[in-house]
Amino acid sequence: MATDTSLLAPAIIIAALVVRTALGEFRQRGTAREQWAFATDRRAVAAGATTAGATILLGWHQAGPAAVAWALLIGALTAHLVHRDEDRP
Repeated sequence: MATDTSLLAPAIIIAALVVRTALGEFRQRGTAREQWAFATDRRAVAAGATTAGATILLGWHQAGPAAVAWALLIGALTAHLVHRDEDRP
């Protein structure tokens, strides 16, 4: 069964992404909105939610509640990549 330390890695990664977004916003206004635009893209959100759901279903037995933290991270990164892929010609 998962321990509390299994939540440490996704928490650190999520915190690093939030800090990175904040620092980018301090340097140049509007960059945070650009980085998190995937949250309003239906296709990207659907892909992220599907990936997060699959992660929870497949990882719950091994990681327990930590699977939810990993699923949130994996879902957000998937949504970001799907949204970014739409922007390419």
